[in-house]
Amino acid sequence: MPGPAARPQTIEIVPYDPAWPALFDAERALIARVFGRWITGTIEHIGSTAVPGLAAKAVIDIMAPVRSLADAAGAIAAAPQAGYLHYPYQAASMHWFCKPSPHFRTHHLHLVPLGSELWRERLAFRDALRASSDLAAGYAALKRRLAAATPTDREAYTDAKGPFVQRVLRGASGQAQAPSR
Repeated sequence: MPGPAARPQTIEIVPYDPAWPALFDAERALIARVFGRWITGTIEHIGSTAVPGLAAKAVIDIMAPVRSLADAAGAIAAAPQAGYLHYPYQAASMHWFCKPSPHFRTHHLHLVPLGSELWRERLAFRDALRASSDLAAGYAALKRRLAAATPTDREAYTDAKGPFVQRVLRGASGQAQAPSR
């Protein structure tokens, strides 16, 4: 199967759609049914579609916890039952899937070891954006600029968001470690 960025696809940032949480809920039920034997906790809605009011690519990002990547290897063969295609993107830290195809995506599924650094960072970033309309607005503006600058290069688009994500995560970690008064 071609990689996630094999065929140029225009990156389009659209206004927040209030239907995104319901789309996640429906997909969560399907994922629980098909991948349930490997999932070890709560299936999470992550990414920009998980932040109310945030403009995003219209792709529902879902993260499901697994005990380990080795223990969840069987999920790769089960993925087509839920319409997902596997691709070894960041294979050292997750099993990554998309649907319905690499060329047109409505959903991404990330099977990530529960409690791993990636698990914690994805939730911390989502939660920081949910908690701060200023952060969310800054992120939306950045995404629009990057989509205009790299309209068919998903990897460049994602990589260019990295410094913003790291600043948010440093802030979230600093807040978590601040002494209470």
